[in-house]
Amino acid sequence: MDAFEHPGGPGPVVPPGQQLEALVRLLDRRGAVVLSGAGLSTESGIPDYRGATGRHRSGTPMTYQEFTGSADARRRYWARSHSGWPAIAGARPNAGHRAVERLRRAGHITAVITQNVDGLHHAAGTREAVELHGGLRRVVCLGCRRTSTRAELDRRLEDLNRGFRRSGAELRPDGDARLPQPLVDGFRVAACADCGGVLKPDVVFFGENVPVPRVERCYELVDGASSLVVLGSSLAVLSGLRFVRRAARAGLPVAIVNQGPTRGDELAALRLDLPLGTAMTEVARLLDAP
Repeated sequence: MDAFEHPGGPGPVVPPGQQLEALVRLLDRRGAVVLSGAGLSTESGIPDYRGATGRHRSGTPMTYQEFTGSADARRRYWARSHSGWPAIAGARPNAGHRAVERLRRAGHITAVITQNVDGLHHAAGTREAVELHGGLRRVVCLGCRRTSTRAELDRRLEDLNRGFRRSGAELRPDGDARLPQPLVDGFRVAACADCGGVLKPDVVFFGENVPVPRVERCYELVDGASSLVVLGSSLAVLSGLRFVRRAARAGLPVAIVNQGPTRGDELAALRLDLPLGTAMTEVARLLDAP
């Protein structure tokens, strides 16, 4: 039986030392779908919540209920996000993003689903990447539903809070920064320019549901794939893990490349604990992806 064609079970079925070559063989079949997570963007200078172990949280994320229910919470969010935004806006795709795009152009990967909100897949050229959790570069009004760019909001916040940004603030996951409370308390939040409503980044907060049409689109991509390749995700939350479970139920081989354990390891036919940029660049080279 082909090493990839197994119904799941504990541990990888490819011996250590042969796993990179096995990933090359898997992608050489073509038709793979990539599911990427925060680990793919750490080499671009964007931290993740869980670190190398995949379990430790380096911070507590804002929840949808907290954001919508408290003006103080919104002030805290936007103050920290405004401070951290230059680092997100200035981040560039790393070797892992570029390798994924090379493999996509060569036909080895047919689609990308990303849990990341940093827009780096798009910046690398993968314009059709499905942003499962939305994107920080867009803002939506919770009242009139008008969408605008984060660049536009950044200019407005800068006008309202002259001299607020300070160098040296510690960047946290999803683009915000640690700030002292007195500084947060003085921050002025911008309202929707059209209706005066509450502005929210166009991302899915914890406690908020991913839009159903987006989930269904991702299911369609997984259902049409020859394999599912997870890059840089601990699969700690159901929004990503459900696609691994769906692929495994359908008998599709699942490969996971991540530093540290994941919740999907027992479903993987192939598991690589390697730096993403190095591993995927080598895979692209071995497949002669231009």
